[in-house]
This record gives sequence, structure tokens and C-alpha cells, in this order.
Amino acid sequence: MNRTLPVVRLRVPTDEDAVAWHRVFDHPDVMEFHGGRSAELSVYEELTARQRKHDAELGFCLWTMLDEEDRVIGFTGAQPWPLEWGPAGEIEIGWRLGREHWGRGYVTAAALMTLERLRAADVPGVVAMVNARNARSIAVTQRLGMRLAETFTTPESKQQGHCYRLPL
Repeated sequence: MNRTLPVVRLRVPTDEDAVAWHRVFDHPDVMEFHGGRSAELSVYEELTARQRKHDAELGFCLWTMLDEEDRVIGFTGAQPWPLEWGPAGEIEIGWRLGREHWGRGYVTAAALMTLERLRAADVPGVVAMVNARNARSIAVTQRLGMRLAETFTTPESKQQGHCYRLPL
């Protein structure tokens, strides 16, 4: 990568971050590959609570991403793959960013920080499950050095997806 990455900070999600995530992800472009529409606030309340539990038990989670002004702009981090299909038992790295912050390098900067934290936690490797049409996320996996390991069809949406892997 040839450009300077922005300053980004990661923190364990707070109760208040559920409201912030709900607000920042309330855009059809952000939700295009996540059901197509905004999730209810209760979804983010459960997600932030689950991430606090992951952090306490595993030492990592999906962290709240803050910009240089400490504004919540999204999340980036890792968690055990939560579904019955796919890479069961593996650690998935993931990200979601508010639409107004796209194209500035925030996700790449935060994902690189995530990889450092996962290495420190002795995680042996990560996967990224990405919709095959999500060119932005595919580009992030490539910047992280991940390699396409398999393609799949999601059981719920019947969409084509990719599983990228990176040994740590």
C-alpha cells in the first residue's frame, strides 16, 4: 500500500456503542451485503454485549472503531465464526464502516491493528467471509495478505461468497 493510513483507535464496545453502531450503519450502501436494510437497535445491543463477553473470555472481539476525533465510525475485529455453516471453530476477522468514512483507509488501518492483537493473543490464523460482489471488502483482504481459500453459496440468501484465509 502506498498511502499513509489514517489514525484510528479501537476499544471494547460500550452499551452506548449499540446506539452509535445503529446510527452509523443506517445506510443502504453499508447494509447492502448484510440483509439490505438497517438492523433494529436490539440487534446492536445484543452484538455489543456479545463482543464484551468475547473480549473478557478470548482477549479479542469486534472493537468499536474511532476516528482521530474519537467519533464512532464502525467496528473492526475478530470473533469465533458464529454460524453453523462455513468455517466452524475458526476465528473470523471482520469490519463494517459508516458510509461517510469509506475510501479513507480506516478499515485497512484497523484490520492491521486487529491482526497485531490476534497475533499477541496466539490466534493461529483467521478467515474472512466476504460476499463475492463486495469489491471493497475483497480489496481489504488482499491488502491484509489474505488468500482466497474457497467459494461457497450462503444458505440464507443463496449468494456467492468467498472465504479468505491468513495464517498468523
